[in-house]
Amino acid sequence: MIIDIHAHVLDRAYLAELASVGGLVAEMNAQTGQTFLKKRGITVAWSREEMFSIDNRLREMDRLGIDMRVLSLSAPNVYDWRGRRQIEVTRAINDVVASMCRAHPDRFSGLGSLPLDDPEESLREIDRVTGELGFKGVVIGSSIGAYPVNHPRFEPIWARINELKMPVFEHPMLPANIEGMEEFELPIRVGFIFETTLAATRLIYSGIFERYADFPYIMAHTGGALLAVLERLDNGYRIFPACREHITKLPSEFAKKLYYDTTSFSGPLLRMAREIVGADRLLWGSDDPFIAADTEYVRKLNFPQPEENLILGGNAARLLGLGH
Repeated sequence: MIIDIHAHVLDRAYLAELASVGGLVAEMNAQTGQTFLKKRGITVAWSREEMFSIDNRLREMDRLGIDMRVLSLSAPNVYDWRGRRQIEVTRAINDVVASMCRAHPDRFSGLGSLPLDDPEESLREIDRVTGELGFKGVVIGSSIGAYPVNHPRFEPIWARINELKMPVFEHPMLPANIEGMEEFELPIRVGFIFETTLAATRLIYSGIFERYADFPYIMAHTGGALLAVLERLDNGYRIFPACREHITKLPSEFAKKLYYDTTSFSGPLLRMAREIVGADRLLWGSDDPFIAADTEYVRKLNFPQPEENLILGGNAARLLGLGH
């Protein structure tokens, strides 16, 4: 069974309100059919008309031999809203994902967003998405507005997630400071990688993964640069008291217990990830509908067939309780 762990929901109402609340300007490219929502020249979100068609997405899945996609909200998630409106937007987009999953339960599964401006409401939404909506996990950004993911205000949320052993899919946000990154779409191309790496490093050093060791944490884009900087993080633990204040073992030991999607799309990086964490910690992703890769970039690595099967679907099925 082929399961795509990194696929996104697109919703017109969400994008329209995002443009309004964020002061985004729509720029259309007639040649490609793309609409870019930009702020100060930097793309925050983009779409093409066919991305909104569920039938089109199902046809693409059939064409590519993909059995199931796990849908989540991409950046900037719901964090551009504040207060009560963030709660309302969160519930609305979770309901959109749930409706897709109910209409096609054998093709789509969902990950819920959380209104993290309000930790108490987030706990209630965890109960709703895992109960009423039947989701298997949640998506949490690399940063939550002005707050890092290891901020003490989120401690009850990590505790509840751990209690439920609920999978968390990390997706990067745009960096908080993008001054000087206006050219070449650097906030998405490079900023996303920085954000993922920073979030995982914060969670490791702050002891989140030591205090709460029972939930799967899945990182987008093969963990950004985390695997490449593990020895630097370990040296930080050896040298600086602040880097071992909340943990009792090397950061690399925690990193080896995390999960990584394959959407770096890089053969050398995927080989390195397999060597460091093992095939049972890798989950195939396409970044649909933005990149919509097929499975070939994993298959051509010629991993042993049992390992390839785990990466292309077995690991996701195990973690999220999917498939037959």
